Amino acid sequence: MNIALIAHDSKKELMVQFCIAYCGILSRHDLCATGTTGKLVAEATGLSIARYLSGAQGGDQQISARISCDEIDLLLFFRDPMTASSRENHEADMFRLCDMRNIPVATNIATAEVLIHGLERGDLDWRNIVKN
Repeated sequence: MNIALIAHDSKKELMVQFCIAYCGILSRHDLCATGTTGKLVAEATGLSIARYLSGAQGGDQQISARISCDEIDLLLFFRDPMTASSRENHEADMFRLCDMRNIPVATNIATAEVLIHGLERGDLDWRNIVKN
């Protein structure tokens, strides 16, 4: 599966810790991320991650483009709901694309853990059936 990783600044360390904890599962999939998040996760885990621009420079839009082309199967986007973001419109567009394409999205650690365990069990294989 193609998994995209994005984290707001205040959630980057949480994303790193999550990826350390689930490195074994994530290593069996193709990962991409916005620039800084990808750099931090790769340095901490040794995972191979295709990195795009930072979110502020359009990395979230690059990932959105992959979503719109059915090239992303799972989005882990750790958001900070307490901090206003100038990119909220881009983020809303990304979530809309995920809804249109039936792409599972986690915006917090609790949902991410549910999805990662489902991924490990094979519960997310339905995407291959729907796409074919």
